[in-house]
Amino acid sequence: MATKVHVGMETEMNGNGRNGVPEMVKNSWKKRLLDFSGKMKRFTGCLWRTIWKAGLEDPRRIIHAFKVGLCLTLVSLLYLIEPLFKSFGTSAIWAVMTVVVVLEFTAGATLCKGLNRGLGTVLAGSLAFLINYIATRSESVVRAVFIGAAVFLIGTAATYMRFFPYIKKNYDYGVVIFLLTFNLITVSSYRVENVLKIVHDRFYAISIGCAICLFMSLLVFPIWSGEDLHNSTVGKLEGLAKSIEACVNEYFNDPEIKENQDKSSEGPIYKGYKAVLDSKSIDETLALYASWEPRHSRHCYRFPWQQYVKVGAVLRQFGYTVVALHGCLQTEIQTPRSVRARFKDPCIRLAGEVTKALMELANSIRRRRHCSPEILSDHLHEALQDLDTAIKSQPRLFLGSKKSQTTSNMLALAAAHVARYKQEKDHGVSLASVKTESSAFLEWKRKRVGREEAKENERKALRPQLSKIAITSLEFSEALPFAAFASLLVEIVARLDHVIEEVEELGRIACYKEFNPDDDDISVTCKRPPVDVTKNQLPSHAF
Repeated sequence: MATKVHVGMETEMNGNGRNGVPEMVKNSWKKRLLDFSGKMKRFTGCLWRTIWKAGLEDPRRIIHAFKVGLCLTLVSLLYLIEPLFKSFGTSAIWAVMTVVVVLEFTAGATLCKGLNRGLGTVLAGSLAFLINYIATRSESVVRAVFIGAAVFLIGTAATYMRFFPYIKKNYDYGVVIFLLTFNLITVSSYRVENVLKIVHDRFYAISIGCAICLFMSLLVFPIWSGEDLHNSTVGKLEGLAKSIEACVNEYFNDPEIKENQDKSSEGPIYKGYKAVLDSKSIDETLALYASWEPRHSRHCYRFPWQQYVKVGAVLRQFGYTVVALHGCLQTEIQTPRSVRARFKDPCIRLAGEVTKALMELANSIRRRRHCSPEILSDHLHEALQDLDTAIKSQPRLFLGSKKSQTTSNMLALAAAHVARYKQEKDHGVSLASVKTESSAFLEWKRKRVGREEAKENERKALRPQLSKIAITSLEFSEALPFAAFASLLVEIVARLDHVIEEVEELGRIACYKEFNPDDDDISVTCKRPPVDVTKNQLPSHAF
């Protein structure tokens, strides 16, 4: 029997080993393959959506990618074609490197980098050839010492020059290329006989790379930094207008503001002013590259890039007020809807007029024409007057004329009662100390009963007064958030004047068309900007 049991157990174990375990392993691998297949499908879908979104946001990115690929193909011919390779040799790799580092998204950036690279290469090659010419007249040891000293002095001086603000802003890349080329040529000249050939080959290769990059940037679907800065300014004005309108509408129309606090960072209010607050470095970079660009407009006017930077600075100051206005929607203490409803109409009309003015400024920059003379209409002043009248009609909430005096009187009365009670208490203790023990106890007991009765009467009399103080304080604290909101609206109107002044100055320098409500395609009345206006608008290196 033991043998049979053992055989049965062995048979059962063998059966599990032949059928059960492989089945489990097979199911496990099938599950892993299904998971991997699902992850690959999700990854492919995410990758495709990212590629599609990047091209949809700015189709010029696709054009730039094709331009870079075409430039790399052209410079690769220096290696692929045998006669060209025999002429340049391994120096042809510098043409490929030049295309990779020089060809940028905009024409201004490509010009800046290309001219910096060319200028740095020429200066470095000339200086390296001069040092090599002097060093070859010396002995081997003296020559090595001379080259080392020259590398040290030139490297130190060039690196220190990179800290100069003007050099760092305009020629930092050129100084880096100068250091790189100078050190490579000078040090290698110690072991190579024909240094002049190295300089020539490298200079020609870099020149070919720069020429191809400039050709592609300036003549094949050019992308101008000045146009990007122009369109960016228009977008910032429109974003601020949408933020103000959405903020005021949400403040008066949303039933529960706190429900939207978690979504506020993704809403239209945040998106509108975020681009303005983050635009400082972008504006300065685009303005710098625009200063390198040629006069590509129809009338060959200088691009007023400095004025665009000033407009951006004024818009950022304006945007800080919009951020504060948005913060009123997220405060812990909120004015009741019944109180806000009394001021809804003038506030919405005021915000509407500010929005209309900002949109008019955006359209004037987009169409390159002066803004309307009636950009600050009478409706804006009427809305301000109505808001002022509505606030003055509620003195109990904001001014507290009679209530404030009554409240201060009641608070003074309560403080006087507390002081008198304390004085009587101290006086009673002093009398008890000079009398006999029994008489002092009886007198203390009698006065204690009298004080308790007086205290109870005073408490009954002060209870309604203290409740009035609490009610008045509550009404005033609930009105404070709206007072801040209204004051910020008025501050926005005040800052709007500065924005209009800078935009009008931009139109005067850029020679915008005159405003005509009937026809947008108006001939330009200003033939050439005045000399004193455009003087020093561009640095000396600009075209």
